[in-house]
Amino acid sequence: MNIAKMMSAAASAQKKLGKIQEELGQRKLEATSGGGRVKVEVTGAGEILSIKIDPEVVTPEDVELLEDLVLSAVRQALADAKKLSESEMGKLTAGLGIPGLPF
Repeated sequence: MNIAKMMSAAASAQKKLGKIQEELGQRKLEATSGGGRVKVEVTGAGEILSIKIDPEVVTPEDVELLEDLVLSAVRQALADAKKLSESEMGKLTAGLGIPGLPF
């Protein structure tokens, strides 16, 4: 591949990357724990948008359970966002053939 084609491919990839990042920021994912009693909504970019907690799990006697449920749902939501991001970025880099890219 000549240098002009490589530069063109890099410019095209950069433009596509910007579009993918924008789309990831607009996509919403939801994860739950405790049988749906705790819900966390994130963007595909990993920004936490909201946390919803069923009042049934809010008891002073079992704060640790609530903490565990929230932590579990947040971790799952962020893992899902990361997986989505890696999948979308992998589509971009798959055809480039540039050594050293993680996707």
